[in-house]
Amino acid sequence: MTEHQTLGQHLAEWRGQDALRGAVAETVERIADACCAIAEIIALGPLAGSLGESCGENVDGDIQAKLDLRANDLLTEELKAAPVACVASEETELPCSLDESAPVCVAIDPLDGSSNIDTNVSVGTIFSVLPMKCSNCQPSAKCFVQKGKHQLAAGYVIYGPQTALVLTLGAGTHVFTLNPDTGEFCLTRLNVQIPQDTHEFAINTSNFRRWDGHIRAYVDDCLQGADGPHGKNYNTRWIASLVAECHRIMVRGGIFLYPGDRRPDYHKGRLRLAYECSPIAFLVEQAGGAASTGHKAIMDVKPKDIHQRAPLIFGSLHEVELLEHYYQEAHPYRERSALFGNRGLFRTG
Repeated sequence: MTEHQTLGQHLAEWRGQDALRGAVAETVERIADACCAIAEIIALGPLAGSLGESCGENVDGDIQAKLDLRANDLLTEELKAAPVACVASEETELPCSLDESAPVCVAIDPLDGSSNIDTNVSVGTIFSVLPMKCSNCQPSAKCFVQKGKHQLAAGYVIYGPQTALVLTLGAGTHVFTLNPDTGEFCLTRLNVQIPQDTHEFAINTSNFRRWDGHIRAYVDDCLQGADGPHGKNYNTRWIASLVAECHRIMVRGGIFLYPGDRRPDYHKGRLRLAYECSPIAFLVEQAGGAASTGHKAIMDVKPKDIHQRAPLIFGSLHEVELLEHYYQEAHPYRERSALFGNRGLFRTG
């Protein structure tokens, strides 16, 4: 068997004698340890109980599964032993204060894609490591009101046929695969590069009637295939698990779209900026891709609070740039009166 560098060895080389890097490295190792425990629970499936059973709602009204809360507890408990000032989570309204003297804070989505738990589809954990904004402030939600470009590290763990950690420390995106025999993540892919061109797009087409004209026009043009303005045939994908969608794009390219739409709660997007959009954007950009709201880079968007939503479009560089051109068009879509309906996914004007 080929010997692979472990995550611990990789982080030890990267951190050197730098104190802040040391804090980041220790934090990432603690997150990885928690994710190993989460992976063991997920692998047991129904043998571990009714993991997908609903047990309430989070602060934004999303249904919480039992495993959402269990994953959150495991991560928070591990991070108590790391140099982390506070943790913000999708599952809690306010950040959890840990060590006020610590130099970093962590934002987490403990279990992304939890609606797929009972279907044995890949789910994941997403995390972002940020610097504390000042040395004298009390850990609070304000610690997380930072643009994504200030992140020190970001990553996700995908629990699938293999459990993999995809990590950036600001110098490339790397993949570490969990060895179940040793319980260690081992480096299996260095410096991932997302293909710049693609013929796959992922979007939830059930929301078609709610999209604005920019997104409708883009999808319609994709569906015209080689006869359309893009001059190529597309495949469509939709897993409803952000981590699984991102991992596919990391491996073979593509574009993922979750734009804002006409629903009152989602007109500014569906996914959370601090612990979903920003870490995914950091990973994707470090892998040669792009991440955008349609109007600006995700990494340049400053959140107003830890649970703020944002549109998220990411993937192959040239396809994201193409999509942004649709947003730059003054009249991207020929709207028709309600009497005659709108040009759309299943009918044309």
